[in-house]
Amino acid sequence: MDGMVCVKCGKTARPAKLRFQGQQIDGWKCKCGESYFDPEQAQRILLLNRIRKEAFRVKVGKVRSNLIVRIPKKVAEALQLKDGEEVTLRVEGDQEITIVTG
Repeated sequence: MDGMVCVKCGKTARPAKLRFQGQQIDGWKCKCGESYFDPEQAQRILLLNRIRKEAFRVKVGKVRSNLIVRIPKKVAEALQLKDGEEVTLRVEGDQEITIVTG
């Protein structure tokens, strides 16, 4: 991520870690104070914030002796999950499961 030309002053904005809706993302910051967010990372944060407000009903299936849960496409996209990727599953309560990526 190289520098970019600042639209406000015309100088070169330098790579920086910026806060966007409570999350740290890559971007550029100019000496004049103008900030520019990485558009792909900002879009992902917007999508995550949108799906956090939703509840997803999913079906439990079975493959051989294992039960499986299908993850909706927009959740997989927002979390950048890929086929075959490993995640961590934790039992949090009597009927609550948490899946942690990365």
